Amino acid sequence: MTEKEKMLAGMLYNSMAEESLVQERQYAKKLCREYNTADPLDMKKREELMRSILGSIKGSFLIEQPFVCDYGYNIEIGENFYANYNLTVLDCAKVTIGDNVLIAPNVGIYTAGHPLTAEQRNAGLEYAYPITIGNNVWIGAGVHICPGVTIGDNAVIGAGSVVVKDIPPYALACGVPCKVIRYITEDDILPEDEPFC
Repeated sequence: MTEKEKMLAGMLYNSMAEESLVQERQYAKKLCREYNTADPLDMKKREELMRSILGSIKGSFLIEQPFVCDYGYNIEIGENFYANYNLTVLDCAKVTIGDNVLIAPNVGIYTAGHPLTAEQRNAGLEYAYPITIGNNVWIGAGVHICPGVTIGDNAVIGAGSVVVKDIPPYALACGVPCKVIRYITEDDILPEDEPFC
């Protein structure tokens, strides 16, 4: 198997041992740099660049600058996606994001990980496990999502959380490590005719 095939299969691989992987990362960096330095008001140019970076875009989206990723082609976003400033996606494995997802500033989505033993790390080995974020999810500021995690539909992840395990649908979850605090219900609907304080 090639190193890329191993990467996509969730096996240990060496990202520096295969020139094509190095070139793909460099190409993604080039495109991200173009995106991040594009005129913020030139929405057409920004959309074109992002469509050339990401693997699949279902519909309308807005990703604030800056944005960085490893490859780009392993990222799929759904309809009505919004990411605030400084989203980092290490997409060595597939990152699938559903419809109507909101991501606050300074969020990291990391499919990549490294072995616990120094010998394997020093040999350049790493692994990557897919991440899935369901529909209607809100990810708070400064959240870190670790390899292999699935976040269910309609979940909310509180600011500053480190998500190391799956989060079920309709969960309000936060903390380090991120844990379910309670489930979101109709009682959480805010009145539209009253100030929120």
